[in-house]
Parts: sequence; C-alpha cells; structure tokens
Amino acid sequence: MEPSLKKSTSVNDVPFHGWKVRLDHTFKEKWKPFDRPRFHEIITLIGMFLRYFWYWLKLKLAGKSVFIDQLCPLQCQQIYGVPMGGLGGGTIGRGWKGEFCRYQLIPGMYEHHTVLANQFIVTIRNKEGTVYQQVLSPHKPKGSSLSAWKWGFNDANAHYTALYPRSWTVYDIPEHGVKLICRQVSPVIPNDYQDSTLPCAVFVWQVENSSSEDLDISITFTFKNGMGCSMDRLGGCCTESFNASFGEHSVSGVKIHQSFKDMPCTYGLGVLKKEGVTASYKLEWNPVGTGGSLWHELLHQGQLSTSSESGKSETTRRGKEIACAVCAKLTVCSGETRTTEMCLVWDMPRICFGAAEQEYYRRYTRWFGREGKAAAQLCAYALSKYNDWEERINKWQSPILDNTDLPAWYKSALFNELYYVSDGGTVWVDADFKSRPGHTPVSPAVVNPTQQVQEYGKFAYLEGQEYRMYNTYDVHYYASFALAMLWPQLEICILYDIAAVVPYEDAEPIKHLFDGNVDMRKDAGCVPHDMGDPDDEPWERVNAYLVHDTVNWKDLNLKFVLQVYRDYLLHDNDLQLLSAMWPIVQAAMERGLKQDTDGDGIINNCGADQTYDTWKMIGASAYCGGLWLAALKATCEIATVLGEVEQHDKYLSVLQLGKKSYQEKLWTGSYYRFDTSSRKCSESIMSDQLAGYWYLRASGIEQDVRSLLCRIINTSKRMSAFS
Repeated sequence: MEPSLKKSTSVNDVPFHGWKVRLDHTFKEKWKPFDRPRFHEIITLIGMFLRYFWYWLKLKLAGKSVFIDQLCPLQCQQIYGVPMGGLGGGTIGRGWKGEFCRYQLIPGMYEHHTVLANQFIVTIRNKEGTVYQQVLSPHKPKGSSLSAWKWGFNDANAHYTALYPRSWTVYDIPEHGVKLICRQVSPVIPNDYQDSTLPCAVFVWQVENSSSEDLDISITFTFKNGMGCSMDRLGGCCTESFNASFGEHSVSGVKIHQSFKDMPCTYGLGVLKKEGVTASYKLEWNPVGTGGSLWHELLHQGQLSTSSESGKSETTRRGKEIACAVCAKLTVCSGETRTTEMCLVWDMPRICFGAAEQEYYRRYTRWFGREGKAAAQLCAYALSKYNDWEERINKWQSPILDNTDLPAWYKSALFNELYYVSDGGTVWVDADFKSRPGHTPVSPAVVNPTQQVQEYGKFAYLEGQEYRMYNTYDVHYYASFALAMLWPQLEICILYDIAAVVPYEDAEPIKHLFDGNVDMRKDAGCVPHDMGDPDDEPWERVNAYLVHDTVNWKDLNLKFVLQVYRDYLLHDNDLQLLSAMWPIVQAAMERGLKQDTDGDGIINNCGADQTYDTWKMIGASAYCGGLWLAALKATCEIATVLGEVEQHDKYLSVLQLGKKSYQEKLWTGSYYRFDTSSRKCSESIMSDQLAGYWYLRASGIEQDVRSLLCRIINTSKRMSAFS
C-alpha cells in the first residue's frame, strides 16, 4: 500500500511521511453506518422512532433535511482524499484516485457526487504527432457521456500521498518515459487570517521526460458547472474567458457563472503564463455529450483552439449544462523536468443559510470584494502566492515530520485529520450582515459587538458532516485544541459567541424526540449545545439538537469554564478575555451548584444528560464528577487572577468537599466507577473520567494519575484482545 520512497530533498517533493496508497488498492474492510440496535433496545426506542419519523417526514415535505438523517444515512465510500480550499469559503473534495467528488459550497450542506467531466487529461506529442492521450483517471465509466475520451489509466502505475493541506499524485507512463507529479496545494496556514480564508487550490504539475527524444506535453483541466446534482440543469449559467495579473504574474483562463439557491458562485480555472508554457482554453463544450470535439482538438493539435479575443458563451437554458477547459502545453527536452501551474477557485461571496433570514459575507471578501467579480483576481493571486504558502506550510510541519521520536502513523494522522477545519461544513464570515425583510435578529450571537468578533469574524464548523449542528460545544471541547493552537483568534471568537447566548433565553417550544416532552429551546444561564443548523438559521436559533433537552445537561457549562481558563493561558494570559468571561463563568458554575442535589459537593446526573447521550448516568459519575472538580479548580484559579477572594474561597470549599465525596463514592482502589447507581454498568471503567484532568494538565495544573491511566490502558488492551 505504501510505495517505496526515499527521504525528500525539497519541500515540494513527494514527502516520506503521509497517507500513501497505490491507485489500484482495494480496501479489505467494508464499512457501513450503524443502524441496527439490539432487540432489547428496539422496545425502548419505539416511541422515539415514531416521533422521529413524523419529524423527518414533515421536513422532507417542506424540502428540508433532518439534522441527523437516520432513515437515509450517507453510505460510506472509501474514496476521499485531501479536500481543496481554505477555511470557511466552502470546499471541493477530491478522491485519492483523482475524483472531484464532494461539494460543500452551500454553507454546511454537502453534495456527494463524482462529476465525470471534471478531469485532467495528458497529451504527449513527438515530432511526428500525438503518441499518447489519456484521461488521468483509472475509472472506466459506462454510457455515452464522454465516451470519446480514453479512460482507464493503469492504476498500478500511479500512487497518491496525502499530507494535509497538500497531496501528491504520481503518474508513471513508462512506455513514453514520462512521469507526471500533480501537487495539490490549499492555503491552510497556522496563524494566518487572510490567505487561509481563500476558496482555491493550486495544481503544480511536474513533468519529467526520461525518454531519448524531446516531447511536447500538454495538461488539460476540464470542469463543468454545478456540483453534480439536479441544480446543474436549472439553467442560467454561462462561461467567460479572462486574463488577469497580480504583481509580475499573469494568468489566463475561463470562468463559469452560476448560482446555487440564489447565491451567485463563479468557478475560475486558470493557467499561469510563463516562458515555455503555451496556455489555451475552450470556452464551452457539452459535458453530457461524447466529449469528441474537445478530445480531437487535443489529439490533433496538442492544445485547445483559443480565440484571440475574450469571449462569453450564451446563457444555458433549463435542462442544459455547460463545461469549459484550460490547457498548458510545454516542451520537455530529453532528460529534462519542467513545471506548469493551474488553479481552481470558487467565488461565492454572499451566503445565506437554509432559512435565508440573514445574508452574510465570507471572510475573504475583505480583500477581494463582495460583488462576485473576484474569480479572475483570485486565480492570479493564488498562482502568485502558492510558493510562499508552501514554504510556510513546510515551516509548520517540519518540526513534527523530522521528529524521530514520533511514529510515522502519528505524523500522518496529526496533519491529515486536520482536513476537518476546512471541510467540516466550515463557514467563516465577517461580523456584519444584512437582514432580509421581516427578519430582524434577536439572538445576541448574531449581533455580537465584541471587538474580537468584529476584527476576526464569526467561525463555525459542524459536529460531523452527517451531524449537522454548528459548534457543538460538548465535542468542541475535544476538537478545539486544533483551533486554540493553530488559529487561536478563531477559538476566542467561538468562545465570545457562546458566551453571548449563555444569559439569553429562547422560549420557543420544542418537542424533544427521545421522550416527547415539550421544553423551551434555550434557557438562560446554560451553555448552548450547538449554535444551530445550517439548513435553518445558525446563531439566531441555537440548539438544533432535538433528541434530548440539553438545558439540563451536566457537562456543557463545565466545559465552557475549562475552555475559558485554557484559552486565557494560551492567549498570553489575556486579562481582558478573563474579565469579560468572569460573569458567564459565575453563571455557569451557579447552575452547577444547583445540580448538586444532595449537597455532597458533586453534581448529580439523572439520565442521558451529557455528551454520551445514549448512556444513562445516575447520581455522582466519574465523567461529570471529574469535569465538575476540574471546573471548580479552574474557577478558583480564575478568581485568584482577578482578585475575587470571596468567590475563590466559596468555590474552594465546594472543591474540597467534592474531592472527598468523589473519592469516597466512586474510587474502587484502581479507578473511578461509572456512577453510583446499583446497575451492573456502574462498575464499568470509563476512559473519559480523565477528561477534566486532561484540561487541567493542558492548563499547567498537574497531579499524578499514572496508576489510573495504566488501569484504563490495560483494561482496553484486554478488551481489544478479547474481541
């Protein structure tokens, strides 16, 4: 599965580390979504299922989708590679076999379609004419669409390396002594709050000629309108050629003008003009036809028939689709290596969520305008800046990749799992917005005057691509370290948005699916579970999660307190942040004190009232009890910093009582039991009993938990061996 590679000598070479796979690989494991509860569980879930079905049906009939679709779950496809795009401007996903296969351009909403017309084609010519022309895809599609193209690249002669935010695909064409290396680069750069917002990707093609003759080699990039769904055929699309420059760099290419749900979006395909590279384009062609005209142009000429004048196509009628192409041709002498650069951008400056009550402006528009006319300039900028991006990416990654104490799998996972910061339905918008008529926002999270939010904007990402809730706070607790360490200003913006709605009450009645009870959407004094569903109106209507009433969850407030203290320390002991958060911290902890129903210093659980929402915890629990003690300690530390002596002493006394009760009620001699109920599961060992300690340790507060950690690890090993 991993091709043999020597250590790279350049920041642009295929790296030694990363996720590596040959294109003829097949996965032995076949994964599918879990959808079969045990029989005894079915009985208890019948009521919830009926309520869920009617809720699901109601939304479907209204043209909406459920925040978690259990009836039509997305089937697992083991095809995905490194996605394209920066943070918050939408993403286009690519497969490790080269597919353009996942589109998140409508904010927070995904289209999972492999678009056949979006491809790279190579043409090789010698002095006698074309000797080789091939779509650089191992797929062999059936049907008449693009049947004139030569498909089925020999997948044994290609391999892929992923090291987010870059990827490398190597194509060997041994019969002609040619090797192609496509390097995909997206501007995802720590502590960068400008270029990291850009909706673009650069493709750097390295062309090696080890044959005995000089060759003309062309790389053609084809792309169609839309996202591979029914919206592609609504009409109203057109293509337009362009020339643009940034500094000393000039680009030519084609734009595709279109709209998605009344939000204008322009694709831009560009080729960097430079000495020895001939750039050409095809303004329009039919992506559902045979593709013969484009294919034969390349076959006979080695390039596309570009008009000398700029042009614009006619607008498509309903039912029609349109595509364009750009081509870079270069002469590669025997024994020589040459490069050519292309890019793909998508300019979608103004966005609305599903309810379309507010119009937001993506963060990158601060520098490229809100008019939807930036595609050409984005192409020029990206192709002039990608070298700088790669240098900064390498400077960030090298200390980890060069660390011989870290295993190879860890280095790969550490960077590749970061894909979610851009491809997690992510949005990054400016703080200002425009309300649609009749929809004045009332939530303080929408209109957040905090200087931090005004300067850096609003940032949100989904709990999961199939768990469609923004900034789900119980799991953001775990994931937030990526933002806190790499883009700390974004983590602080999320913290301010969460804090803004803690005192806020939304009395809208909500019927919860698990028990059928009707409760208010949001109660004052509690941290929201999430900041809303992108198919509704995030920030305005929080708590899109409707399974349980999260108002009474025991972990959300505690996780907020712990994140406040951690972020204060990571943000260079920011007293302004700590002072702003102190009233919210107090409100969160006061609610916690009320959840200590027996006065023993430990909050009490009363069911599935925490992030493990199918696990019932009764009484004192290892998980929430540990979080509570950690939050008490963090509150004492915050009070000390702010000189709040009375509050410090108050929470310290609760902490001392709680530690005593936690030890007496839950400690078994080697671990803390699951909870204090008399159920069989109460003796279970929950690894996340250390969740609170973990945050304290990250905040510089140490205590010896090695014996407990060893017990958890050894038990996990035994269970793994047993299963």
